Formats: sequence, C-alpha cells, structure tokens
Amino acid sequence: MARLAQTAGLTDIQQEILSTVRDFVDKEIIPVATELEHRDEYPQQIVDGLKELGLFGLMIPEEYGGLGESLLTYALCVEEIARGWMSVSGIINTHFIVAYMLKQHGTREQKEHFLPRMAAGDVRGAFSMSEPGLGSDVSAITSKAVKDGDEYVLNGQKMWLTNGGTSSLVAVLVRSDEGHSPEEAAAKPHKSMTTFLVEKEPGFGEVRPGLTIPGKIDKMGYKGVDTTELIMDGLRIPADRVLGGVTGRGFYQMMDGVEVGRVNVAARGCGVAQRAFELGVRYAQQRHTFGKAIAQHQAIQFKLAEMATKVEAAHAMMVNAARKKDSGERNDLEAGMAKYLASEYCKEVVEDAFRIHGGYGFSKEYEIERLYREAPMLLIGEGTAEIQKMIIGRRLLEEYRFQG
Repeated sequence: MARLAQTAGLTDIQQEILSTVRDFVDKEIIPVATELEHRDEYPQQIVDGLKELGLFGLMIPEEYGGLGESLLTYALCVEEIARGWMSVSGIINTHFIVAYMLKQHGTREQKEHFLPRMAAGDVRGAFSMSEPGLGSDVSAITSKAVKDGDEYVLNGQKMWLTNGGTSSLVAVLVRSDEGHSPEEAAAKPHKSMTTFLVEKEPGFGEVRPGLTIPGKIDKMGYKGVDTTELIMDGLRIPADRVLGGVTGRGFYQMMDGVEVGRVNVAARGCGVAQRAFELGVRYAQQRHTFGKAIAQHQAIQFKLAEMATKVEAAHAMMVNAARKKDSGERNDLEAGMAKYLASEYCKEVVEDAFRIHGGYGFSKEYEIERLYREAPMLLIGEGTAEIQKMIIGRRLLEEYRFQG
C-alpha cells in the first residue's frame, strides 16, 4: 500500500514540488525541530531554506516573481511542512494570507510595490485581526483609524500576531467610521472596518513611530514562531496604504483571507496527524510486551486503524476545500468542514499516538511530547470549532432551505 494521504490527479510539476518539499522536511526540519522547539528558537536556517525553494512566493503570480501555483499545491506543501514542525508552517501561513489579500484586493500600485519582494521572501507578512477583549467576535473591534489630511491616525491594541516580530508588513483591521454616522456604524459594524498595510522594521519594541511590538507571548506549544501583541499609539499611515484604496471593505477582505487560511490550518492538522501516526506505528513495532511487539496486540491494531482512517478522511476534506477555492467557487462550507474535522482528528490521532508510547510519551526525549502540545492550537486558530459549526450550519440552511 502507498503511504497515507496521497492526492490523485496532481500534475508532474505539483508532484515535483511536493517531492522537493518532502525531502527538505525529512532532511532539514525533522532532525532539528524538537531541539529548536524546546529552546523556543526561531528556525532561521529552515526559513532561509524555504526562501531558497521559493515557497514564500508559491501562490504569488509569475508576473510578480512568484510561482503562480494553486491553493491545492500550497496546502499540500503546508501539510508536508507541518509534518516536520507545525511552527514552520505558521511562519509561511500568515505571509501567504497577506500576499493573497494583496493579490485579490490590492491596488495595482500596492501589488507592484509589495508582491515581488514578498515572493522573494525579502518582505514577510503578518495579519492582525484579533484584540484582547473580542475573541471570535470580530464586530467588537475597538482599534480605530481617524483621517487627518492625507494620512490616517491609528490607535488601539491588537493580539495574537503570528510573525509579529519577524514580519516587515502587517495587514491590520481597524474601525474607520468615515462616511458612516454613529448609528450606521453601530448597526452595521462590518461595513465600518478597513484593512491597513503597515510597514515596519522587524524586531521588538518601538518598530516605527507610534507602533510597538512587545516581546513574544510565552505559549504551551507552537514555539519557535513569534506570537505577539501590537500596540498603536498615534500611528500615522498614508491613505494609499488602505488595502484596495477604499475604506469600509476591511472585514470582507480579511474574511476572504481567513477562508483560505482555514484550508491552511486544515492542512496543518493533516500534517501533524500524519507525523503522529508515523511515530505511533513505528513505536508499536519496536516496543515489546508479553513476549511480542505491541503492534501484534489487537487493541493497538484497532487504534492504528482508527488513526489511519482519520488521517485519510481529514486529508480528503482538505483537498476538496482547496480544489473548490481554486475553481473560483464559494468554499466557506468546505473550508469550515475541513478545518473543523482536521483539527479535531489531529488532536485525537496525536493523543492515540501518545497513548501508544505509554510513559515514554510523557518524556521530552520523544517527539510525540511536542506534538501533544502543538495540536491544541489548531482547535483555536482561524476560528474555533464552534465558529466553524456556525458557518457550516448557516450554509447548510441556505443550501437546504425548506420551501413550505
């Protein structure tokens, strides 16, 4: 039998790209991932290698120096990278979302200014939507932009920026009530939001006048990649750095980016689950109890069968969601289902692999310990399971509306 999670119908170019990424993961990421993760060290050498492979420009059009590949190709690459170390896939994901938003919604000048440097990996992106007090309620954003001549002045605090320190371009969603009365803004908050393209110096502290990136947030898992806050205090941004050149469209631009981001998170869940299965099935054949390998015990075989089936199912849903988006069709239903299923199955497969390892799974010497701390982030990132269920439920009611 072939290895799990194979994808039918790929072109020769797609297969070559995936083979190259898989080799890179096996040789350059897996051997060092656990050590770097325990030190919470940014994987600069790995990132430089991905830059050389051209992965930062994988979906950026060729006219801007990218490879012009599909969302499916990108998602399959992310799956491979997450199999090696999920944090590395996170470094690419936020960059990819900002590049996608620019490609889909940016002005010609914005595309020409940013995309070639993003394709080369010289400019790296982060996006900022969440705030300390709003959780999943994006309409409750309080950060605000006020127009002052040819500039906007931004004030507020943002939260949970992946690549907050290492990025040099941040897409920031804030309120901008320009053109709306207070009553209109309160009644339709989604129409009073704008995305700003904020350029900054990489690093921590005051990275440009009016913009501060505090130090890294200490996390249970998902280490190595920097997760930060972003504080705006009188931050001045030129009007030509409004994404798309028009205010009031930020919410829809961000949701478009998050929709493809959900495919990415599903791919990460698939990759982590695959690695957990690989670790579990290998250990089950090495560990002996009662005179035979534990893989020969029926209870372990049942567990392996369930794990493999979940890996296959999650992969199939992720591929379907990516292909739907690539076709130009609406895919919020498929992306929500894929993200929900892949993250839940990832958690379950990782826990089963952890159980197969027994007491050794609790030891930092074994890779499964790292995966056990990483998997929970996928339950939250790009929308919780509850948010996905809301999206799925509403879309199903649209598709199956009862005509009585």
